[in-house]
Amino acid sequence: MIKAVLFDLDGTFADTAPDLAAALNQVLKEQGKPPLPYETIRPVVSHGGIALIRLGFNLPEQHIDFDPLRQRLLSIYQDNISVLSTPFDGIDELLQTLEKHQIAWGIVTNKPAWLTDPLMQQLGYSDKAATIVSGDTTKERKPHPEPLFHACREINCHPSECLYIGDAERDIIAGNNAGMTTLTALFGYIEASDTPENWGADAMIKHPKEIETYLGLSSDLVSPSERS
Repeated sequence: MIKAVLFDLDGTFADTAPDLAAALNQVLKEQGKPPLPYETIRPVVSHGGIALIRLGFNLPEQHIDFDPLRQRLLSIYQDNISVLSTPFDGIDELLQTLEKHQIAWGIVTNKPAWLTDPLMQQLGYSDKAATIVSGDTTKERKPHPEPLFHACREINCHPSECLYIGDAERDIIAGNNAGMTTLTALFGYIEASDTPENWGADAMIKHPKEIETYLGLSSDLVSPSERS
């Protein structure tokens, strides 16, 4: 019996790639470089600012310009964090179904809290999530299972009662090591070189609606409040 559903944030719960791509292209423009196509940037978004700067500038992390460029990227992104970002199609309907079945939901992401919190607030989900665990909430980050254990403690449920959904291999590793059921979100930010079929998830999904099917839920169930 699944009592809680936990989501990775970027590429699973919310489509944040448009704002991150815009931020990277702004940095490229400032440095006199041509913009990159959105299709090139999108698959890299799940790997964060370091991966984006590496993609845009082809620089090693040790380069003297690398960290200033990354900081500039994050500054631009912070100021425009929800201009184009939206929950993925079907997420709102899924959350309504989970609520009707009294299944808690939350976010476990490697995104730092100073970006996670304003994004969730501006998207309108901060007060709805049972837990929001960011990349700096615990000492460890995914693929370590500790962030998922922390979410379980906040929700007050056992890891075996949780479903974790993510679009990166580290998500599936973390979920499996925590003893959770895991789903790979194929609609997320997966690179052409990735092999999600080998990540070890319990199943792979192409749309959030399939989560309801996987859990055997019916979205037309009447909630206790609606009965009264």
